[in-house]
Amino acid sequence: MTQQDITTELVTLRDYWRYAISRFNAADLSYGHGTTTASDDAAYLLLDTLELPIDALDPFLDARLLPDERRLLAERIETRVTTRKPSSYITGRAYIQGVRFHVDERVIVPRSHIGEILFAEYLGENGSAFLPDPIMVTSAVDICTGSGCLAVLAAKFFPHAAVDAVDLSADALEVAKINLDEHDVEDQVTLFQGDLFEPLEGRTYDLIITNPPYVDHEALSGYPPEFRAEPEMAHDGGVDGLDLVRRILADAPAYLNPEGGMICEIGSGREILEEEFPHLDFVWLETAESQDAVFWISAEALGVS
Repeated sequence: MTQQDITTELVTLRDYWRYAISRFNAADLSYGHGTTTASDDAAYLLLDTLELPIDALDPFLDARLLPDERRLLAERIETRVTTRKPSSYITGRAYIQGVRFHVDERVIVPRSHIGEILFAEYLGENGSAFLPDPIMVTSAVDICTGSGCLAVLAAKFFPHAAVDAVDLSADALEVAKINLDEHDVEDQVTLFQGDLFEPLEGRTYDLIITNPPYVDHEALSGYPPEFRAEPEMAHDGGVDGLDLVRRILADAPAYLNPEGGMICEIGSGREILEEEFPHLDFVWLETAESQDAVFWISAEALGVS
């Protein structure tokens, strides 16, 4: 079927959703960039392309699409299948808890559990059980900021905080700057290029946030094309995935204020970490998809006094 045939025969959003699911399943695509199934990925690609709410498919399913909209959807479905790029790269946008961020191939598609935790802890009725009072936080840093999404969220949740954000990739920081501008936090967030804490000498923080690369080499070697489309350095955590986490744990005490702490995402390395650092009091945080992918550790537990 030619593209002209597709755009002639398919006229509603339901038509394109069904068509996309069939194409995605036939191509055996992989997911994991905010969606987990062909139907969810197809819905995301279509809704975001049409500037519709990405969590509200049903009200629009039987809407008839304009010719230009049909052509654009057909093109993007074809691009998803032939390039195997994540849908967020095709639309140029990704979301954390409904907050939109600009993304492109210069950065990993943001999907951090930490975003979910921040929203759950700070939008609950009783406040956070472990994170500091948001009004009292005057300084925070996002290590390995990538697209800058967690730094932006930190600026929103900690209105009185000066937020620093660090990444080794100059390309990633260009994307982060776009997101700071779009969310109007460029006066609150400062970007630094460098290796972890290296450009922050002499600074200390109430809160360290970090979602470093944590994929081990065996998993990295088996990546499908969707994940290989992302910058490899944003995934590569060394042989067991914890190289950068170890460095962050070693250096963090020098950059924490005594009443502060650190929230860190590590993927699946809990057993290794606990065996290697039995003296550290990790608090493991539950999310919708994991019970041990993210830990909190206080400055006190890290020996800061």
